[in-house]
Amino acid sequence: KMPKVSEVTTKADTKPKSMHRAKIWSDVVENLYRFQQAGYRDEVEYKQVKQVDQVECWPETGFVKKLQRKDNTFYYYNRQRECEDKDVRKVKIYVY
Repeated sequence: KMPKVSEVTTKADTKPKSMHRAKIWSDVVENLYRFQQAGYRDEVEYKQVKQVDQVECWPETGFVKKLQRKDNTFYYYNRQRECEDKDVRKVKIYVY
C-alpha cells in the first residue's frame, strides 16, 4: 500500500525540500515510477494539479492503476511491477 499523503502536503504551494534517487525497488518506488512516467513528481503533485482526493489503485497490489497526464491523455498500468531493475535508479524520491 502507498503511504497516505498527509493533509499538510496537499497545499497548493508545497515544494519538496530535497530529492534522492531510488537504489532498490519497492512498492513506493514502483508508484513513484508510474507518477514520473505520466509527468508528475509524485502523488502530492498529481493531486495538486488534477484536484483529486484519490488516485485509482489496484486493490490486490496497491499500485497505481491509471493516471491522467497534463495533456489529459490517460496512462493505464498493469497490476504487476512495471519498473524494471534498470529503471529503478531513474526514479526520484522527493522529501517534503
